Amino acid sequence: MSSSFFENQDAARRNTSRLVVLFALAVVAIDAMLYALAVVLTGGQVDRVTGQAELILDWWQPELLLQISLLTLAVVALGSLYKISQLRAGGHVVAEALGGTPIPTDTRDREERKILNVVEEMAIAAGLPAPPVYVMEQEPGINAFAAGFSPSDAVIGVTRGCVRQLSRDEFQGVIAHEFSHILNGDMRLNIRLMGVLHGILLIGIIGYFLLRSSMYASIGRRNRDNSGMAMLAIGFGLMAIGSVGTFFGTLIKASVSRQREFLADASAVQFTRNPLGIAGALKKIGGYQSGSLMQSPNAPESSHLFFSQGLRGGMQSLFATHPPLDERIARLDPSWQGAGDTVGQGASETLAAGAAGFAQQGAAPAEEAAFPFSPDGNAVHQIGRPTLAHLDYARKLVEGLPPEVVGAIR
Repeated sequence: MSSSFFENQDAARRNTSRLVVLFALAVVAIDAMLYALAVVLTGGQVDRVTGQAELILDWWQPELLLQISLLTLAVVALGSLYKISQLRAGGHVVAEALGGTPIPTDTRDREERKILNVVEEMAIAAGLPAPPVYVMEQEPGINAFAAGFSPSDAVIGVTRGCVRQLSRDEFQGVIAHEFSHILNGDMRLNIRLMGVLHGILLIGIIGYFLLRSSMYASIGRRNRDNSGMAMLAIGFGLMAIGSVGTFFGTLIKASVSRQREFLADASAVQFTRNPLGIAGALKKIGGYQSGSLMQSPNAPESSHLFFSQGLRGGMQSLFATHPPLDERIARLDPSWQGAGDTVGQGASETLAAGAAGFAQQGAAPAEEAAFPFSPDGNAVHQIGRPTLAHLDYARKLVEGLPPEVVGAIR
């Protein structure tokens, strides 16, 4: 199985490179459409013999092409730089925009402590520093994300539904998936995609404002003039070009994200050595009422960052930023039989069953429970069978460490 995962990683990287090139070609196509609009708008001439206006289209105007190209690049670049400058402070900007609140590293809350422990475990497995963790309290869906330009400013965000509905192994698989995005540089690509999309969208926004201003101006004037009609034409043209650019840009963003999700799933298996953990998380998403739905109004622009598809709607099948759950699960768990195997039970049920089995399996005699280790010094038979006394002893040992030591270890 491991060889197939490595093959999937290589294929994902190759496909992503091709899609990034296609994204650049989409920007060039927008430039060509703007040039065509400029040729049409500047093609009107007056016939000296008849005195009538006629449309003469000269499609090869190198000087006009250069001007339009520079103008297009300037608009896209300024729009992108504006968006990127908002995100330059780090991944916490994205987390806060999605309604996330940071978890203190010294938290005593058991649920939050579990989150931080799993994040620290996966940080060790990935060879990365443990990033700050944000919880989106108002999100019942099962989802997570990693955001930032580099590991130094990265954050991991998890929904409250993700924490409460998944078992530890499943939650570990989700966090390992997000660490793959950090390790493989997906976060930087995602932020650049957000920036470029905003730059392309800016062309449509300019067209919208030109259209509105020309309509208001025409209401204030009783007479018709050519300048008002020209403004209307430019506004409609820019809005159409901006819509086309956003359409193709979103499709390419979705394609890039889909390939990266397969790569992150494969890396999560490498980190956890447990393909059924992340597969179980995906199955629960398929069987859970809220699925992986994100309710934040800022979710659409960040949709390609999420662990699973965060948006719903009629057009989301076309603009889906993630592969279908069935396909992701089948790659991780070849024995999976389809949608009928999805798991919908909450984490509380899973943890309760697991705790009951653990208590029965690890129960010790009454005289042995008073000691963290066997009185006769023979602890070999206790390996893999920790009792409540062992856990209590370990907890007290950790709590007895100086806070600066615990912080330095993290």
